[in-house]
Amino acid sequence: MNGILTAVAAIIIFAVLIFVHELGHFIAAKALGVKVMEFALGMGPKIVSKQWGETIYSIRIFPIGGFCAMEGEDEKATSERSFSSKKPWKRLIILFSGALMNILLGFVLLVGLTSTSTGFVVPEIEKISIGSAAEESG
Repeated sequence: MNGILTAVAAIIIFAVLIFVHELGHFIAAKALGVKVMEFALGMGPKIVSKQWGETIYSIRIFPIGGFCAMEGEDEKATSERSFSSKKPWKRLIILFSGALMNILLGFVLLVGLTSTSTGFVVPEIEKISIGSAAEESG
């Protein structure tokens, strides 16, 4: 039972990391005018999908990755909204935004964990044994 909980926790943590990473690419692409055709969490066949606007949002069966499929990402496209038609600095921002979001997630988690701690435990002496070195020293 403990191994199953560990596996489920690992899958959930991995899914959060992937989601945040792909969300970074997605936000940057949308902000810079690139058409995002699909935003997916997982790989393989779709479990569930929904189209909002021009983008299909999906959850797939294998929790081993995810993707943000942009127009013109794999081939040269002529549309002005394609990834390949954007200036190099815009493409770099889109590519690096995934890693940047993972760094930001780590920072937010670190600040959250350290700011909620109750402080340090200070040991207190409640009783001194009779005849001990502590009693003799005062």
